[in-house]
Amino acid sequence: MMGPAHSLSGAAAWLVVGAVAAGVDHPMPWPTLVVGALICAGAALAPDLDHKAATISRAFGPFSRALCGIIDGLAHSAYKATRKMGDPRRSGGHRTLTHTWVWAVLLGSGSSAAAVYGGRWAVLGILFVHMVLAVEGLLWRHARMSSDVLVWLLGATSAWVLADVLDDPGNGKAWLFTEPDLQYVWIGLPIVLGALVHCLGDALTVSGCPILWPIPIGRKRWYPVGPPKFMRFRAGSWVELKVLTPVFFLLGGASALGALGVIG
Repeated sequence: MMGPAHSLSGAAAWLVVGAVAAGVDHPMPWPTLVVGALICAGAALAPDLDHKAATISRAFGPFSRALCGIIDGLAHSAYKATRKMGDPRRSGGHRTLTHTWVWAVLLGSGSSAAAVYGGRWAVLGILFVHMVLAVEGLLWRHARMSSDVLVWLLGATSAWVLADVLDDPGNGKAWLFTEPDLQYVWIGLPIVLGALVHCLGDALTVSGCPILWPIPIGRKRWYPVGPPKFMRFRAGSWVELKVLTPVFFLLGGASALGALGVIG
């Protein structure tokens, strides 16, 4: 799928989590719901760090473009080192390492650890990165027409304000864990979820997605998981724009109302 659909599906996925949490009598404070949805929307772009033409490659200028090149090389090396006889030869790393559950868990775990041990500045850094990505994904038309600096300023301002809101007692940083040293552990959850939702979205497309790596399936370790071929579509096709995008909007809206207790 393309960047906007990935981000929208990520935001909707976290809102679904919020609705489920409310349904089991552990509702999220509204700041956790909002911040988590934005983080998840941004994190849903992160697996495309292996693609130099992806939305995320433009998000942070020369730095993100250089990082995409490094990740592409790393992913390609991992593919070559672990491929089985049934896995085809390939010249790049797109839709390999960063499109797996292993990468998603490592990214989320690393973010949680950074937030816990790095304190406020680490939290601000995580929020800044994902706010910028959320803007690039959810408001992509406006982001394309604006300068990178304006998007970065919006991301930095949003990160600072949201961190202050979360830090207020009862506003969400202690939603999952109340111990002072563990209150921001939850911040890795929307990052894991966003990456996994990205992979599931790509699994619906023609190429599939090797989300289960390194678990071997038949003669392949990088098995492209997906539905039957006739049910797949090309990224950016009418199915994504006319069917899935409205579904994500409706699912996210209904889940938000459920998470906030408006409907039950």
